[in-house]
Amino acid sequence: MKNAAMTTESRIFTVSELTHPSDGEPILSVVLETVETVIVVYHVLPGQEIAAHVHPHGQDTWTVLSGSAGYYQGSGVVTKLQAGEIAVAKPGQVHGAINADPEEPFIFVSVVAPGNAGFALAEK
Repeated sequence: MKNAAMTTESRIFTVSELTHPSDGEPILSVVLETVETVIVVYHVLPGQEIAAHVHPHGQDTWTVLSGSAGYYQGSGVVTKLQAGEIAVAKPGQVHGAINADPEEPFIFVSVVAPGNAGFALAEK
């Protein structure tokens, strides 16, 4: 039997190795970037924000691992998004978030598909 680690690329990633807090802007760590998809892990400290935006040609799915945030949906709509929940923004739908929790980081995995979905800032 061959050693799997020597014959295949890694398909398992450790979130704790991908989260990097920053006093400036929230840090995103790229897990994988292909033509089909872009997968990143975000670490958003209290008070930090992911600016409201859209992906004109693709979908962005967020899976929240810890913490909570105000999730922007456009037209001034903000909904609480918390650990254990999944938010899906279809092509052109506004999304973004602010971590209003005074103590806990907001950590989530974002999967954008396709990889060339585009990006444009939008109104909250």
